[in-house]
Amino acid sequence: MNKRPIIGITMGDPAGNGSELSVKALSDPKVYEECRPLIIGDANCMEQAVKIAGKEGQIKIHPIKEVKDAKFEYGTIDVYDMGLVDMERHVFGKVSKMCGEAAFQYVVKVIDLAMKGEIDATVTNALNKEAINMAGHHYSGHTEIYADYTHTSKYTMMLAHDNLRVVHVSTHVSLSQACALVKKDRVLDVIRIADQACKDLGIKIPKIGVAGLNPHCGENGMFGAEEIEEIQPAIDAAMAEGICIPEKKPTPPDTVFSKALGGWYDIVVAMYHDQGHIPLKVKGFVYNKELKKWDAVAGVNITLGIPVIRVSVDHGTGFDIAGQGTANVLSLANSIDYAIRIARNRK
Repeated sequence: MNKRPIIGITMGDPAGNGSELSVKALSDPKVYEECRPLIIGDANCMEQAVKIAGKEGQIKIHPIKEVKDAKFEYGTIDVYDMGLVDMERHVFGKVSKMCGEAAFQYVVKVIDLAMKGEIDATVTNALNKEAINMAGHHYSGHTEIYADYTHTSKYTMMLAHDNLRVVHVSTHVSLSQACALVKKDRVLDVIRIADQACKDLGIKIPKIGVAGLNPHCGENGMFGAEEIEEIQPAIDAAMAEGICIPEKKPTPPDTVFSKALGGWYDIVVAMYHDQGHIPLKVKGFVYNKELKKWDAVAGVNITLGIPVIRVSVDHGTGFDIAGQGTANVLSLANSIDYAIRIARNRK
């Protein structure tokens, strides 16, 4: 692989902030020193985004139909032009079937390019779940689309901000369903996936923290038996395979992330969506109450267990600010950095 991997970046929902963020991210010349970025989206939307981002005269849009035609030069953003958006009907901040269809097809195309080996990694801007379902594509998010189109059954998501990383036993299900899904085999699969994810990041012997499900890890069965019956057996099996779990048992959920921030672990296995998402976003999302705006929207979402590299922004479409030129590029910049890092370490 070329030292500068080709990173396919989806534009996200055309009614959202993805096009603006893409222009802002690729306005940094350092990105082109580290990778060869390619936007999968609509050239017309990207032309509009150049104006919104205030980059007229600095950035040009180069529409292409094949990866081999990309220039990969700073100052020119290569766009794999899908031509799916009618600009006369395009409205920022509005859920629509047209934009849902476009966003979905960008994802399908970037997966296809990655599976064919034409690009080395994928990065996704946000899509709107209501919009893609309105367009007839019944998925709960990117993760499930990637799993389906790569024919993967064992997968999970990892959130990361700086050195805080978390993977999930379950994600987009109700809390009652999430508790029911805490089973030995699934927990063991996710521990294995977490171990490999850290190795893909260049961590030779990852240290893994495994969160409990219940308060105080169940207090020996007083508050629930999942730790005894499901989580501990998974930990024992993982350790028998040589995976490093320093505490050798589940860690209470109310302390596991403080320990991770203190360097006890390289990654935490969370039992359900919000158990993992809340601490990551408390650290990565910073709201300025005086200026009434977000100072930082950092963190990335990485789909693990699939045969292609997928990193995503850890925020939504920003419909409330789309088209205003105020979107914060930090999460997309971090996502591109992570994609580069994984592409270089993956053999």
